[in-house]
Amino acid sequence: MAAPLEHENQVFLDLFHQDGLVICARGLGIDRILLRFLRLYCEPASLVLVLNTSPAEEEYFIDQLRSDGVVHLPRRVTNEITSNCRYEVYTQGGILFATSRILVVDFLTDRIPSDLITGILVYKAHRIIESCQEAFILRLFRQKNKKGFIKAFTDNAIAFNTGFCHVERVMRNLFVRKLYLWPRFHIAVNSFLEKHKPEVVEIHVSMTPAMLTIQTSILDILNVCLRELKRYNPALEVEDLSLENAIGKPFDKTIRHYLDPLWHQLGAKTKSLVQDLKILRTLLQYLTQYDCVTFLNLVESLRATEKAFGQNSGWLFLDSSTSMFVNARARVYRISDDKISKKSKVSEKMDIKEGKELKRELVLESNPKWEALREVLKEIESENNNSEDLGGPGQVLICACDDRTCAQLREYIIAGAEALLMRLYNKTFGKDERAGEAWIKDRKAVKSKGNARSDKGPQAKKAKVEASSKQNKIMKKQDSTLTQMMGKTEEENIGEEMEGYKELSSSEEISIEETKPEDFHLNLASDAYYGIFKTPLTIIHPLQGCSDPYALTRVLHEVEPRYVVLYDAELTFVRQLEIYKASRPGKPLRVYFLIYGGSTEEQRYLTVLRKEKEAFEKLIREKASMVIPEEREGRDETNLDLIRDSTSATVSTDTRKAGGQEQKSVQQTIIVDMREFRSELPSLIHRRGIDIEPVTLEVGDYILTPDICIERKSISDLIGSLNNGRLYSQCISMSRYYKRPILLIEFDPSKSFSLTSRGSLHQEISSNDITSKLTLLTLHFPRLRILWCPSPHATAELFEELKQNRPQPDAAIAMAITADSEIVPESDKYNPGPQDFLLKIPGVNAKNCRVLMNHVKSISELVTLSQDKLSEILGNAVNAKQLYDFIHISYAEAISQVKTKR
Repeated sequence: MAAPLEHENQVFLDLFHQDGLVICARGLGIDRILLRFLRLYCEPASLVLVLNTSPAEEEYFIDQLRSDGVVHLPRRVTNEITSNCRYEVYTQGGILFATSRILVVDFLTDRIPSDLITGILVYKAHRIIESCQEAFILRLFRQKNKKGFIKAFTDNAIAFNTGFCHVERVMRNLFVRKLYLWPRFHIAVNSFLEKHKPEVVEIHVSMTPAMLTIQTSILDILNVCLRELKRYNPALEVEDLSLENAIGKPFDKTIRHYLDPLWHQLGAKTKSLVQDLKILRTLLQYLTQYDCVTFLNLVESLRATEKAFGQNSGWLFLDSSTSMFVNARARVYRISDDKISKKSKVSEKMDIKEGKELKRELVLESNPKWEALREVLKEIESENNNSEDLGGPGQVLICACDDRTCAQLREYIIAGAEALLMRLYNKTFGKDERAGEAWIKDRKAVKSKGNARSDKGPQAKKAKVEASSKQNKIMKKQDSTLTQMMGKTEEENIGEEMEGYKELSSSEEISIEETKPEDFHLNLASDAYYGIFKTPLTIIHPLQGCSDPYALTRVLHEVEPRYVVLYDAELTFVRQLEIYKASRPGKPLRVYFLIYGGSTEEQRYLTVLRKEKEAFEKLIREKASMVIPEEREGRDETNLDLIRDSTSATVSTDTRKAGGQEQKSVQQTIIVDMREFRSELPSLIHRRGIDIEPVTLEVGDYILTPDICIERKSISDLIGSLNNGRLYSQCISMSRYYKRPILLIEFDPSKSFSLTSRGSLHQEISSNDITSKLTLLTLHFPRLRILWCPSPHATAELFEELKQNRPQPDAAIAMAITADSEIVPESDKYNPGPQDFLLKIPGVNAKNCRVLMNHVKSISELVTLSQDKLSEILGNAVNAKQLYDFIHISYAEAISQVKTKR
């Protein structure tokens, strides 16, 4: 690992001396700071737990420490380590990455030596809310250990920009008093990075006239849809529904935040508008990200889908929509016929019919960024040819948004734009050999003329690039995040694209020898890169979509490029490049910055940076006015957050002795299944002062008393269990072994809730209807009670009320009960098989079943009884007749009786 930077030293020392929450700007190296703490405590003498890390992040941290020569590397505590062995693992000390569920259970069962824990490091601390597992762990830790440290890290300042006093609530859950803010504009960060800034070449690429027209059309349609959405939903925040926010990445979350609680109440028009906004945002991204053929294919498929299903809110009939379709086609082909005006007005079917007669002249407009990228690579090549002073040619790293863009760029660099666009056109719209040959001939003729005139062209272009390289401050002013709006479609398309790359043909315009991917034997941790040239090493790597979140960081330090080409810019990586250059003083780094001038790409780029700046400014203001109590860290018993509400969680029983009265308090206990610790309910139950015994249960999820067993289901779990029959089996087991079986259905109050849509309610019971299945369940199990709870908080309160003045459950008995267990409640002395059979017979119900079993020893004896005897036992002549007839009357006799009555 590179030597720490000046501001990183300051962050480390501040947090080392006093616990707190560090909020850094994205890309400034929050992982580097956490690594320093990991390196510090990687020794058997200390025991430090790390929370909120994913397996890929843990692997990265362990690899970095291994490369730094650390002997006592961090270990992982997963379900592969049995509960009996975990105590030994904890006592060995060092750094431990443990899953939250395991840590909660080990804290509750005292399997982890709480007093020996040196401290806890919390990663991605912006996610720590009161009811999450990590907050539960921190509360249990602080209740049992008053000396250990808690240090929290995050680089997501924007996450604290929502809600009231969000940062203060997170600090309260973390039990820390100090807040350390390190934005990019911090004086220490800014002054240090200014001294070691890379050479930046910003290239503003002009969009083609057709692209500009399409962009304007899409923005016009977006504006119309936003106005309509505000008109139909006046309660929505007008500021959040601005056009600037609509083209940004977080817009989907914003819309979901406002509309989820009332989604079931919204009309079809509003739902259609929300879907249209998503589609239009995808169109904007495709316009600048991919080629003209891919964009037209998306537009045509959308148009066909909208027409087929009638799922549009009306934007297809706008003039801007027509303009978008016309220009999207004009970028790919034009019809050489006098009927062009008529052609634009006919339907898709007419297009197909007339397409056989009318000839298409291919246009296949090249992506303007491709040409800019080729110019950049030519400049880098010429510099590498004269790089003896710099110690040989420099490596090149090209970064693009996603896998699909990277694959297209590789094919473009190797095969050329013509081959790429022709392959895409033939694959998408079918082969048109005549049109293709004519287009290729025209392109060659244009190129030959262009080469004759372009003696002065490269120098002019280079001069322009050199002039623009003076704007070195662009790195700090402009950032961009390009996202994929349609995940499944993207993955499918990428798969299709990769199949096509096997058929690449060589192009005579390639000046450098082609190098195939299999020729690359690089020791790179990432498998997402695309190799282009081996000498000098030139690779393309996606900015997003890698399974390893640190794939790009690994590649950056492994390849050590001298030239980085940002085909797409992403905020985190831009800052990473600054840190990378500052950590390697004296080594040259040139960054080429390609961006469409005056585009939505540039606007997204600036909006992300502005929002982060505003978030830090808000945090600075909150920090200045924040009132934090002295006992916040919980190092003594005065912190109210550590005090469980034990008064309400105890039961007072009266015992009379010699005419006097004695009060005795019993601690409330609930037995909880281990799998339930993935939810937030156990944390809230514990917060109410009720003790929790985590065990593995086969029957039920929560055992409140010896008689009350609860099976908890979310709405999705309930529907799935009803459909596959699992819930029926669970209810059989609960009803057999517990007097009061309960089905708890828990739903989120912030989201729409409905088992079925309003229009699908049926008067009759249907095998496919969820409500019908739930009704049948209650009919089959008369003792089953159903509880509907709007939130885990309400469920915890309900559990406490259900337990009042009742005995506590026994964990050993609860664990011994299984679906085919021979253990039955003491009050149940009957064989469950015949009992279930009796309950299915006409005339026998839950009320008279036990009376019948008390008088009859077996089913064979029941068959011999007369109708009068049955009537005497059951106390009801009607039930006795139904039972007698069911046993003694044949099917033919029963049918004839029915016909006689008619």
